[in-house]
Amino acid sequence: MATATAEKVPPPRLQERYNKEIVPALAKKFGRENRLSLPKLSKIVVNMGVGKALQDKERMKQAAEHLGLIAGQRPQITKSRMAVSGFRLREGNEIGCRVTLRGKRMYEFLDRLINIALPRIRDFRGVNPKSFDGNGNYSMGLTEQLVFPEIDPDKVSFTQGMDITFVTTIKNDDEARELLRAFGMPFRDETK
Repeated sequence: MATATAEKVPPPRLQERYNKEIVPALAKKFGRENRLSLPKLSKIVVNMGVGKALQDKERMKQAAEHLGLIAGQRPQITKSRMAVSGFRLREGNEIGCRVTLRGKRMYEFLDRLINIALPRIRDFRGVNPKSFDGNGNYSMGLTEQLVFPEIDPDKVSFTQGMDITFVTTIKNDDEARELLRAFGMPFRDETK
């Protein structure tokens, strides 16, 4: 009886780089030997607020489909928690979609974001280095989903922006900035 041998899939490129290059470099820079005390990326949350879905239900469906293609997993549809009459919003209306990436998918998404999507942005000069929240988490926004190669521009009827939040294990913005810089995040030079 022959047993099927499972092919061993190599870990994502950035995860391997983190373990082999980034951890020793951060340990040397911060003067720590304990690997667990060094900053690590714990998750990436990608969120699309689709406010126009109140008038056009097809918009939410298409935005969720695009987010699923970009992230590689099915997004969660978010609903409003309260009613706001000024926005014609009722409690329970579908107003966005989000996806939380961890593990291999997180590293693969980060690799595609840094090496493919960000360089495709017109007039790109780098991301804001000051968008940290004080607890080591970094947030950035993209104005359109078309910078990702998974989205076919011919089939898109509207552009949709998204917010991307990088959650780290460290509570210090400077160390989190060094971690993201080591991954290759193109921070804008603020010295000019």
